[in-house]
Amino acid sequence: MDRIPTVKDVAMRAGVSVGTVSRVLAGELAVKPALRNQVNEAISALGYRPNVMARALRTSKTDVIGLIVPDITNPFFSQMAASAERAAAKHRHSLMLASSHNDREVEQNHISAFLDRSVRGIILVAANLSCPSQVKLNVPIVSLDRRYADFPLISINHAEAAGLVADHLYELGHRKIAYIAGPTDTEAGRKRREGFVSRISELDENIELEIFSGRFDYESGEMIGRRLLLQPPDKRPTAIAAASDQQAIGALRAARDIGLEVPSELSIAGFDDIQLANLVVPRLTTVRQPTDQLASRAVELLLENVDGTGEEAMSATLVVRGSTGPPMLGRSAR
Repeated sequence: MDRIPTVKDVAMRAGVSVGTVSRVLAGELAVKPALRNQVNEAISALGYRPNVMARALRTSKTDVIGLIVPDITNPFFSQMAASAERAAAKHRHSLMLASSHNDREVEQNHISAFLDRSVRGIILVAANLSCPSQVKLNVPIVSLDRRYADFPLISINHAEAAGLVADHLYELGHRKIAYIAGPTDTEAGRKRREGFVSRISELDENIELEIFSGRFDYESGEMIGRRLLLQPPDKRPTAIAAASDQQAIGALRAARDIGLEVPSELSIAGFDDIQLANLVVPRLTTVRQPTDQLASRAVELLLENVDGTGEEAMSATLVVRGSTGPPMLGRSAR
């Protein structure tokens, strides 16, 4: 075919209507899989490329999804962005990424910029303290990992996941435990702390548990870890659980600097399963968030144009690696 293929050409080759082709190109989930496959095969065979700008002029929407994260330098949010990009591509949509730097005003500016560009919708991992009660926008918004206003939220069950770490450390025999919590101005930080503390209390109310709060970063983990581990041997914990892998890796660094062997002298567990968790030495025991499934569901919900304030919580899993083990003989006792 010498001329540029059109939607009509795709419809004719696929044996479907032009409307069906348009719905497939728009990423509508109501199209039957068999018809979607026929259309995609025809598009591939003809080398058809949709005129994005022309469609935007007709519909006031593009095949672009906006994603706003609080901190693109945070490895977890980088992984989430990559998962969202793959999920959008499956529906023939592109992803436009922005970072709010945990600033509510910057976050709002990004939302306005996305609206000016006629995005199909916005997936938002909210900034700290980003909690307006009601927001009215002319495109669908889905909250991912962190709640934004009253829009639908896709996340894991943070409290349940934190309880997995508590169970693991208890089963290993640890009875002197320190918990490095995340910032209290995030719902995830609060729920992880509540879940861990609640589960420890259920297991044994006599466990010695110390709780410290910090940011979800390496510096907080290293600073708090150093403060804990410089105590006399009979005072310091036998295990440290952290609300993020970055905190846990910071604590791992503090232990190494002080000369403590992990896990023979100290166990450390994290949360999120960032890629670095499987590269540090020893490899980090951590909670794995299903980022691909979370992002995929967020994209699906966005394209379904579902109204409402619902919340979907997925389960996380515990990945046991080399950073946790039984306490040294005699150190598990209070």
